[in-house]
This record gives sequence, structure tokens and C-alpha cells, in this order.
Amino acid sequence: MEKREEFNESLKTAMKSKNQTAISTIRLILAALKDRDITARSQGRAEGLDETEILSMLSSMIKQRQESAKVYCDAGREELAEREEAEIEIIQSFMPRQLTESEVEATIVSVIEELGASGIKDMGRVMGALKTRYAGQIDMGKTGGLVKNKLG
Repeated sequence: MEKREEFNESLKTAMKSKNQTAISTIRLILAALKDRDITARSQGRAEGLDETEILSMLSSMIKQRQESAKVYCDAGREELAEREEAEIEIIQSFMPRQLTESEVEATIVSVIEELGASGIKDMGRVMGALKTRYAGQIDMGKTGGLVKNKLG
């Protein structure tokens, strides 16, 4: 099922079950998607965002909420932190399965070999390939350090 359909079906299900947290979170996702679709269309891409870009958008939404939850915890606002955590769970339900550390390392090695990358100068190509092929399955922030170690 395409992500857009999955969002709409999940919204319908959340509305039927009267899950207010899920409803508001999915509506936020749909609003962000619509906003980014408009931007993409203004750049000449009539179809809007593709699946990889949608997964990237979801990843950034998760990161934003993780940072907010940490700030709320540090400020002693546990109820707000719990709400952010609940939103994270809902957004993560739309993401593909995350690769384990060993799978990530094996993936990095195979991409490096496939591209014939030999040094740090090839890091951009390797990271681009990983981002395209494994969008939403790999934390690109952590992966950058691993790729650098493998190439360095």
C-alpha cells in the first residue's frame, strides 16, 4: 500500500476508534505532506513527494519530537514529554523496520564494495546510495560516522 493511502486508512481507523492522539498526529503528517507536495509542485514535480521523500519527512518528524520530549523532560514537564512519545510511536508505525547495527554495518560494506569507494572523498556517494536504498530503515546521523570509519 502506498504511504498516502496508508495515512488516510489509518486516519479513518483512528476516527472510528476515537483515538484523539492518533487523529491529531496523522493529521499533522498529512498537513506536512501536503505542504511539501506544494513545494515540490512549485519546483516542477507534478506528482509531489515520492515514497523515499515521505519516509525522510517522517524521520525528521520523529527527530523533532524526540528533541521536544527531551526538552520537556529536562524542564520537568512529563505530561508533554509523554504526548511527544505517543506521537513518536504513531509516526514510527508508518516506518519500515529499522535495521540492526550488524545489518547496517553489512549494508555499508556491501554498498562501499558495490560503488568501489576507496576513501573519504567517496563518502557522499556512499551516503547518497544508502539514503536512497534504505530510507527510513537506517538512522543516517549514526550511519555517517560508521561510513567514515569504513572509508578512513
